[in-house]
Amino acid sequence: MASSDIVGQWTLSLPDGKHKVEFEHGTTSGKRVIRVDDEEIYRQDWMFKLVGKEHFTVGKAKCTISIDAVSGFAYEYTLEVNGKSLQKFSENQSKVQKAWVLHIAGNPFRIVLEKDTLNVWVNGSVVPTAGEFTDEGTETHFEIGAHSAFIRALSSGRRRGGIIHELYVDDNLIPESKE
Repeated sequence: MASSDIVGQWTLSLPDGKHKVEFEHGTTSGKRVIRVDDEEIYRQDWMFKLVGKEHFTVGKAKCTISIDAVSGFAYEYTLEVNGKSLQKFSENQSKVQKAWVLHIAGNPFRIVLEKDTLNVWVNGSVVPTAGEFTDEGTETHFEIGAHSAFIRALSSGRRRGGIIHELYVDDNLIPESKE
């Protein structure tokens, strides 16, 4: 593989984890290769048309890479996710999901709360949960291996502040991840 043909690399943060998307474009042959997490998912070795769009999925996300000529033999490559630019999609994801990254006994864990479905993901898999009402708000209980965990949802106390979500593992507050 000629690494000089890699023209685009993006990181996509989804509830099931972070995914690396790579795009190769041969500007003389029209070759197009898409890799997700280092696995080749699409290859076209020869194409007469050098510009256009390639559609693919990452998990449940519908993705499109657009290839546009900007001048002469210069091209611009953009990634859209679910019909939005990667930047807009990422901004929206930060509104609809909350993520925490922690280590337990030296093992990394990524916990994601999908605010719209209230699904809890641990290292890329939805886990069973149990909800409970408390004086502070609600708690969503689940397990991380042999460790008890819960996400507390409570009011910010401000009308525009919305709901605050906090993760506790073995009754210890875990700081939010800045994805």
